Amino acid sequence: MRPALALALTAGTLVFFAANSLLARAALGSDLVDPATFTSVRLASGAASLALIAAVRGGSRPRGAGWGPALALFAYAAAFSLAYVRIRAGTGALLLFASVQATMIGWSVWRGARPTPLQWAGVGIALAGVAWLTLPGADAPDLVGALLMAAAGAAWGAYTLFGRSGRDPVADTAGNFLRATALTAGLSLLLAGRARATPAGIGLAAASGALASGVGYSLWYTVVPRLGATRAAAVQLAVPILAAAAAVAVLGEPFTARLGVAGLATLAGIALALLGGARPPAPPR
Repeated sequence: MRPALALALTAGTLVFFAANSLLARAALGSDLVDPATFTSVRLASGAASLALIAAVRGGSRPRGAGWGPALALFAYAAAFSLAYVRIRAGTGALLLFASVQATMIGWSVWRGARPTPLQWAGVGIALAGVAWLTLPGADAPDLVGALLMAAAGAAWGAYTLFGRSGRDPVADTAGNFLRATALTAGLSLLLAGRARATPAGIGLAAASGALASGVGYSLWYTVVPRLGATRAAAVQLAVPILAAAAAVAVLGEPFTARLGVAGLATLAGIALALLGGARPPAPPR
C-alpha cells in the first residue's frame, strides 16, 4: 500500500470513528429515537454492512468468535447509547477513548507487562485529566452519563482483547455484530416504556451502524497492518479531538475551558503511556 493511500485511509477511518459520537448524540440528545432502538438499528445495520464488505472482498461469511465477544460488543453499544442521552458528543468521545485505553493498559499490566516510569506518569496525567473533567461544577458532565460511557469504553476494550486472535477481522466482526443484535431484544423489553422512533432517528442509527461502524472498522482493519500496533494506537488520539471539534461546528455544543484542559491532559497522558515503551514481563521466579 502506498504511503499516500495509507494516510488517506487512516484519516477516513478516524473521521468515521468520530462520526459515531456525533450521530449518536444528534439522534439521542434530541430524542429522535430511544436508546434501545438506536442500539438495535446500529448493530443490525453494522452487521449487514460488514457482511456485504466481507463478501465483496472475497472473505469468509460472518462467523464471529462466540458469545463472549458478542456480549462485550452489546454491552459497549448499549452503554454508549444510554450515555449519549445524557452527555455531549465531545465529552463522551474523550471519556470513551480514555476508558478503552485504561482497560487495555490495565490488562497488559495484569498479564505481566512492566510499565516504565514515563508510562506511569502518563497514566497519572490521563487520570488527572479525566478527574478534572468530572469534578462537580457547572461544566461537569452528568455523572450517570459519564459512568455509562466509561463502562462502554471498558466493554470495547474487552471486545478488542477478544478479537486479537481473529484471522478474518471483517467477517468476525460481522458475526459478532449479528449476535449482539440478538441480545438487544432484552434491552428493548427493559426500556419498552421509552420506545420512540422517528425516520430521522432511524436514519442516524443506520448511518452509525452501516457507515461509521461498518465501513469505519473495515478501513481500520486495512490500515492497522501498515501502521503497526503502536502507531495505530497513537493515531487514535485524534478521534476525541475530531469529535469535539465537529460537535462544536455541527451540533453547536459549547467548547468549555474545562473540556479543553481535561482533554489536553488526558490525551497527552495517554500518548506518554502508549509511546513510553513498556518493559517485558519479569521472568518467573
